[in-house]
Amino acid sequence: MSTTTGVRSSARVGGLRWWGWLALLAMWLLTIQVRPMLDPDEGRYAEIPREMVTTGNWITPRLDGLKYFEKPALQYWATAAVYSVAGLSNWSSRLWTVLLGFACLPMIYAWLARLYDRRAAVAAVAVLAVSPYFGIIGHLDLLDAGFTFWMCATVFAFTLAQAAPERSARERNWMLLSWALAALAILSKGIVVYVLAGGTLIVYSLVERDLRPWRRLHAGLGLPLHLALAVPWFALVSLRNPDFAPYFFIHEHFQRFLTKEAHRVEPWWYFLALLFIGAFPWLISLARASLEAWREPGSASRFKPLKFLLVFSALTVVFFSISDSKLATYILPIFPPLAAFTGVAVAGRPRFLARCTRFAAGLGLFIAGGLLVYSQHRNGMIPAQAVGWAIAAAAAAVLAVAASWGRGQARTAVAAAASEGEPVGGAWRWLTVALLFVFVWQALLCEYTVIPPSRSAYGLVQAVAPDVHPGTVLYSVGQYRQTIPPYLGRKLILVGYAGELHFGEMRDPGLEQASPAQFVRQWEASHDAIAFFAPVVWDHYRRQGLPGHVIARDSFTVAVSRS
Repeated sequence: MSTTTGVRSSARVGGLRWWGWLALLAMWLLTIQVRPMLDPDEGRYAEIPREMVTTGNWITPRLDGLKYFEKPALQYWATAAVYSVAGLSNWSSRLWTVLLGFACLPMIYAWLARLYDRRAAVAAVAVLAVSPYFGIIGHLDLLDAGFTFWMCATVFAFTLAQAAPERSARERNWMLLSWALAALAILSKGIVVYVLAGGTLIVYSLVERDLRPWRRLHAGLGLPLHLALAVPWFALVSLRNPDFAPYFFIHEHFQRFLTKEAHRVEPWWYFLALLFIGAFPWLISLARASLEAWREPGSASRFKPLKFLLVFSALTVVFFSISDSKLATYILPIFPPLAAFTGVAVAGRPRFLARCTRFAAGLGLFIAGGLLVYSQHRNGMIPAQAVGWAIAAAAAAVLAVAASWGRGQARTAVAAAASEGEPVGGAWRWLTVALLFVFVWQALLCEYTVIPPSRSAYGLVQAVAPDVHPGTVLYSVGQYRQTIPPYLGRKLILVGYAGELHFGEMRDPGLEQASPAQFVRQWEASHDAIAFFAPVVWDHYRRQGLPGHVIARDSFTVAVSRS
């Protein structure tokens, strides 16, 4: 295994060319417009930026007109900027987060090519692309893909600084970049960055009995830079909203972590199970790679980049595992580091690519078939679109297996790789596998979205849209379906619902809401109104004689018109 600082291969090393990256990017973005926004998260993270653009207020995040302080504003700003140019659509709402998810691939490639060699870099790209966990979450409009990029970029820049010669310009520049990236990570998801990055440095220093990284932080320059980037928005939003700081820092960080009030309680092994699934195609190799990373000999500066990544990954899993609030996406930041040191370990192993591809293909086929069986069992039918996406996923998985290895070419490929410094199997094989599995996971996500019950209000809104005019009053009764507002381009008046908007309702009483009694009076007096009811709530109002007729419905919502 090549090690850092000067032990990089001197042979001509094959890598991914510009056309390979262009092909990967095109494949990564293939279904970004095809898939409708999913409830609730994609609707939420599409709507908040839309309201920023509509109101011109880019400081105080609002959801349905109410203060929404659960997360910082970087992703909202970026998406709002895209809306300002391209308008709101499926692709524009996802562009920021999906592009940053993709950016993790060239990031680990560049890091490994600099510290190790391009054989490991090419292998790591394929390893990460083959992960179903990374491939699926990286295509959703959530905060996690963006946070993963900034968090991992912070760690990778830090390791590059520590692997550089002491007191060199490279050390200073990489360290300042790490401070700046950490600020962007904080603006993406909050002060958990300090726990993950700082905790990793503490644990690594204790394990290695090495305090030299602390003396190489360049805090005199880095900390002011970090604060200059991270603090202004927090200060400004706090000045405009005195209730921001207690809610964001205390409730959203400490109370959510230490209590069960978020109702996201899962067993202690929850994230270990997700790690098992996410790394399933290369799980055995990951175990070996972890052992090799732990035993890494280190560099001329004594710093051990792979061991640092291993500590970061382990600490992240442990930290979120002890929390009383667990979401499946929380451990996404560990996957680029895991792929990086796995890539170093497997680049010279002739059988890895074929074995990994077979495991990934088997998992993909299992999921594709399982979703069809689920649809038949639950719905008594299988949508034709679901069958189409399942076939597409299965075909791509089979093609990946075929491309990954050929028995008759094995010895020739190994010999050529050894002489050229290429990853075993040739860079094109790794690229082909990566391309195909980037598509496989998207196809499975598309299959999931078209299987009833509807996980998006897109179809409902399409049916309702002809009846919505500029003067139409819109209500949401007993629910808040979060993909309705961005698709309609309108806020809703909430009736009998709080949920995650409870904080905003308490801070802005009467804003964008009505009591059930007020709703009935306004509805009966109106001649142009539409209400979106939870089905059981509509049954209640219907039995009470509330006027109106149903114009559309799906599994979760009944749309009723007063006109």
